[in-house]
Amino acid sequence: MPRPSRGSAPYRAVLALPHARQLFASAMLARLSYGLLGLPFLLSIRAGTGSYAIAGAASGLLGLIGAVLGPARARLVERRPGTLVPMAGCYAALLALTALAGAVGIPSWLAVVLAAATGAVLPPVGPLARTLWGVLVEDRDQRRSALSLDTVSESTVFAVGPAVSGLLIAAWSAPVALAVCAVLSALGFTALAAALRRAPAPPRPDAGSSVGSGVGPERGTKREWVRPPLRTPGFAAGLVAVAASACALAVEEIAAVAAWGAGTTGWLLALCSVGGVVGGLLYGRRPWNLPLGRQLTLLAAAGAGCYALSALLPWSPVAAAALLGAGAFGDTLLITCYLLVDERIAEGARTEAGAWVNTGYNLGSALGSGCAGLLLDATGPETVLLAGGLAAGAGVLGAVTGGQGIDHPSPAAPDKGLGQVIG
Repeated sequence: MPRPSRGSAPYRAVLALPHARQLFASAMLARLSYGLLGLPFLLSIRAGTGSYAIAGAASGLLGLIGAVLGPARARLVERRPGTLVPMAGCYAALLALTALAGAVGIPSWLAVVLAAATGAVLPPVGPLARTLWGVLVEDRDQRRSALSLDTVSESTVFAVGPAVSGLLIAAWSAPVALAVCAVLSALGFTALAAALRRAPAPPRPDAGSSVGSGVGPERGTKREWVRPPLRTPGFAAGLVAVAASACALAVEEIAAVAAWGAGTTGWLLALCSVGGVVGGLLYGRRPWNLPLGRQLTLLAAAGAGCYALSALLPWSPVAAAALLGAGAFGDTLLITCYLLVDERIAEGARTEAGAWVNTGYNLGSALGSGCAGLLLDATGPETVLLAGGLAAGAGVLGAVTGGQGIDHPSPAAPDKGLGQVIG
């Protein structure tokens, strides 16, 4: 297929690939349940327990367990695809139970248990979708367009989701809105599982194969070897850059609320989301000849420059321009890291690697929120804005120090003498 060069042609070409439309639609539907989840879950626990403290703790626990166990769940689904439907069924059932508990009341300890269990079974949407996009596309430029389209759609869902959930809560109640999330989850993951069955299956390790060892435990037999994502040269640099970008954005959000108020901050964050969508779409429309390691460094540096600008000139119009740029560079940085996964990680470990990227982002965001709150109590918003710039700068250092390994010949190539490497 000839490479499109202008307009929206790259995205039309991607969606014209076999199975692509079903993958795109089912992933969007599954993600919608995640985009809507935050407010209904928090307020359902609040309604059931009568405590915002318990509700906040339960929501935080769900997010923390979901982030920490994300790579393990992705690895499980990648090696045993049949576990996706039972995992999604457990997730939808737990959401429904939480909605019921919010309507009739629930002890505080049980609310925490439900939140922890829900976080433990969050099905991996993005990592699965991005792995399959890597199988469907035909060349590197199509891969960039596909991952850009996927990331932009994900960002759009998470930007629109809170507003939609707010409307559902206003029209009915938080438990009803959470029940809607459960239904959307069941429908979305059923459709996603169907899309995965019909599309070409990515290679994966045998259920009994060992990761990180090329020799089986019995009689010295050779077994399939897959390099773990965290041992792939350069991959940690991508994780550091993504985590630092998320940390800086979380710090900026809290500092903006203190400096300019919640109303202005809402518009600033909306501009950040718009910048992410525009930046992602522009990045996926054309080929880029720079090596991935250099792209990672430049994007991290550009994002850090945007956060430094808002710290040096702490006025809301400057912050608006800075967050517009930070959103564009932040989402493009994510896409670059997903490209790194697709091009550098061995087949059979890419879904897990994609989950590591999500985990890095979520943990960076949680770290930024926690540290910014403590710093704000001790100092003021100007110091917190500066801390956001420093956090983004740490991502640049990580990209510079670790990015050289990205641009070396791929360790996933099958002729490295490491046993039989899948991919």
